[in-house]
Amino acid sequence: MRRRILGLRAAALTALLALGTGLVVPAQQAVGAAAATNDYCQGQCSDILPPGENGNATLADILANKALGTHPAHSDDQLGPYDSLSDDYGSLTDSSIDQFFNDSSFGVPAADVASVESPRSDVTITRDKATGVPHILGTTRSGTEFGAGYAAAEDRLWLMDLFRHVGRGQLTSFAGGAAANQGLEQQFYQAAPYTEADLQAQVDRIANDNGARGKQALADAQAYVDGINAYIDKAKAGRYFPGEYDLTGHMNAITNAGTIDHFTVTDLIALASVIGALFGSGGGGEVQNALSLEAAQAKYGVTEGTKVWESFREANDPEAVLTVHDGQSFPYAESPANPQGVAMPDPGSVVQEPLVYDRTGSAAAEQKSATHTPPKSPVKAPAKLKKAQGIFDDGVLPADLLTNPRKGMSNALVVSGAHTASGHPVAVFGPQTGYFAPQLLMLEELQGPGIDARGAAFAGLSLYVELGRGEDYAWSATSGEQDVTDTYAVQLCDPDGGTPTTADDYYLYHGTCTPFQELQQADSWSPTLADSTAAGGYTMRMYRTNYGLVTARATVGGKPVAYTSLRSSYMHEADSIIGFQMLNDPGYVHDPASFQSAVQHINYTFNWFYADSEHTAYYNSGNNPVRAAGVDPSLPVTAEPQYEWQGFDPSTNTADYTPPAQHPQSVDQDYYISWNNKQAKDYASANFGDGSVHRANLLDARVKKLVQAGGVTRASLTQAMEDAAVTDLRGEDVLPDLLAVLHSSPITDPQLSNDVQELQNWLNDGAKRRETSPGSHTYADSDAVRIMDAWWPLLVKAEFEPGLGSDLYTALTDNLTVDESPSAGHGPTGSHAGSSFQYGWWSYVDKDLRAVLGKPVQGGLAQKFCGGGDLASCQSTLLTTLGQAAATPATTVYPGDSTGCSAGDQWCADSIEQRPLGGISQNRISWQNRPTFQQVVEFPSHR
Repeated sequence: MRRRILGLRAAALTALLALGTGLVVPAQQAVGAAAATNDYCQGQCSDILPPGENGNATLADILANKALGTHPAHSDDQLGPYDSLSDDYGSLTDSSIDQFFNDSSFGVPAADVASVESPRSDVTITRDKATGVPHILGTTRSGTEFGAGYAAAEDRLWLMDLFRHVGRGQLTSFAGGAAANQGLEQQFYQAAPYTEADLQAQVDRIANDNGARGKQALADAQAYVDGINAYIDKAKAGRYFPGEYDLTGHMNAITNAGTIDHFTVTDLIALASVIGALFGSGGGGEVQNALSLEAAQAKYGVTEGTKVWESFREANDPEAVLTVHDGQSFPYAESPANPQGVAMPDPGSVVQEPLVYDRTGSAAAEQKSATHTPPKSPVKAPAKLKKAQGIFDDGVLPADLLTNPRKGMSNALVVSGAHTASGHPVAVFGPQTGYFAPQLLMLEELQGPGIDARGAAFAGLSLYVELGRGEDYAWSATSGEQDVTDTYAVQLCDPDGGTPTTADDYYLYHGTCTPFQELQQADSWSPTLADSTAAGGYTMRMYRTNYGLVTARATVGGKPVAYTSLRSSYMHEADSIIGFQMLNDPGYVHDPASFQSAVQHINYTFNWFYADSEHTAYYNSGNNPVRAAGVDPSLPVTAEPQYEWQGFDPSTNTADYTPPAQHPQSVDQDYYISWNNKQAKDYASANFGDGSVHRANLLDARVKKLVQAGGVTRASLTQAMEDAAVTDLRGEDVLPDLLAVLHSSPITDPQLSNDVQELQNWLNDGAKRRETSPGSHTYADSDAVRIMDAWWPLLVKAEFEPGLGSDLYTALTDNLTVDESPSAGHGPTGSHAGSSFQYGWWSYVDKDLRAVLGKPVQGGLAQKFCGGGDLASCQSTLLTTLGQAAATPATTVYPGDSTGCSAGDQWCADSIEQRPLGGISQNRISWQNRPTFQQVVEFPSHR
């Protein structure tokens, strides 16, 4: 395993005693052990969640980290094992899995107990020595949930506080006016603006619409909140609350004056809305689709232009890798042959709806600045706090956390027992939620009446385990992203009967001129020790209609309209609580049918996977609206009754949803893979890019090979996952096409011939982005990797722009980014994010080059583009761009960045950074394209 800075916590705290004894927290003493319950995994369940369980740090901890590089206990102890798998997976065996994962058995053996506490008489929280994970054992259900809330606050209080403020559009007021905070706050408020009454209505709906389970869920949530608040009171009195409260001015480090606000159940709704926007929605973007379609029609004419656009759309590509590959068909969101009610904007008329008004102070100065950054006004810092000054000047959360297209998340590999060595199913799965310090998720074990689970849950929502295992089954999810968001064009009107314009804030609803509902949030900030952004503020304003939130204005056929976004889970951010409650209930889930029944109660768009000792199962969840006949889900639709969702009720944002039988699902298929790919035949993709080459191909090829050979084990399936995780998708699945074109006639230039051979050698070596040896920070085949990184954007542009024309090419790149390599900071996930190769033009290049080569292509592009369809011209295009790429120095391909990477450092450019969400920084690790939280499970027995 890689060497890391060892935790010298004790020495650091000794060195910092001069800061004041009130900053040092005494260690708790272990007094007992957690009781283990029925566990049918028999030591064959494992999990991992970097960087570590402990996400809270006192001011002393933060200062020690800045001064000495030390880390609080259990804040980074899962980072090394996680990182090391990329080096050592080739020699992995079942017996060595727990060198890279945690044993996720229930309970804590007495010898492994680090501490036990009872925040209330009906619950104990035991933490293990290895990772510090809380094992919560309640004698009452209320006590169990109280303990869950208490432990969540112990491990993630600052993060939870951040996200409840993000969910209310109040991040800058809470954490400071840094440009990144402003950007994230604005992006999120556009996606899910709510009033306090809206949040409370969602709380009430949980109890009122779900019978006894709904009432129990609300009682669970209240007990959970009570546990959070109990910890806040205790930590404030004991002066061991997170130090970020000191640095942002909420608490006084000397006098302990200040406030950490108690949580409410509506805070959980605000938190849930953040998670839902990040990982659980899909669709939208119909206005951009319309713009690229119009560009195609302008280039080629309506008929041919539509064919070209649809071929790039790849909504139902016959070559796309499928999760359900047994031939079943699940038609949904397909485009009709003759769309009705389409509301295409007049060319040049679309104007995005403004969000920010009434800027003051630094927010106003930012608008006038050439760099669009707010001015700084650092506060005077005491000498002992100088090291922590400005730690949030670049934002406390990444500005691109909600960048569209959304980050595709998570993968799953599940193999039926018919193909394993033991005869029992094997699963390796988990969510790819990005890399943060602390992590968005937290680990926990919950044992109490009606609750029996261990796994991960989002901080602040951990009243139930959301991804994990029960007594004799395990489950996980990947983002589904199917289309549950539509764009409507509401016709604007003048309430006084005059001629309407795009400036009007009234619209026709069923023939009545109706005012927009105005939602607004005022934010202001002042400089603090952590964020020196000068004082300022602004007001965010959104307009809501019966057809959703106003996103843009335009004219359609000369008439003014507002485009709105209608999402089926809007106003229903917490409805999924019932499904998670069921997953944690051993009395409910006991086989594939009961599992599928549970996840049917989750309204967010996820692909769910299940394994027990005998069976595997899959189900795609989400409230999929039943659209009116003739409506094209890919394009804006006219806001008239005949084009509304069937059964639509705007007062509750409910509609008729497709029944469970119409959702992609399966039991005991030979194997399942998912990496945010197409779910099943005829289940239309909401996004561009679900074609012949998708990152899920990396999993499918490896798992298919294992299944064909038989004898799959936990180790071999984990190896398949990790081998895919260090492979360049372009190199494995597109480079063979490129080489075929390059070799179609002799290459006479010696340098180009050498460059082609470099690429061929890399392909022969598996197209990996992997160190030559652990800690070398140098890639094998590094020059070939550099060439590919420089070549890809050049070759795509040269291949497609001449044929498409610059307007259509640009419009299509707005639909789908060209590249998402690990070092591509311009991609949707940004730099150092791990997740790579989901969004890109690899399928287009693959299909086009195969067509030019004369190879069979199903669902090909409407025209040949490379070299105008001529093979010799195509080869010339590729050779020209290859020469340009090969001549591009590493310092240009990898220009260095503000995280500390030097220009030309290829390994560092790819590396994963645990983005700090608090005061503790973590070490970077090697790139791997892998779930953040991950389970490896094989149950040998069942109840």
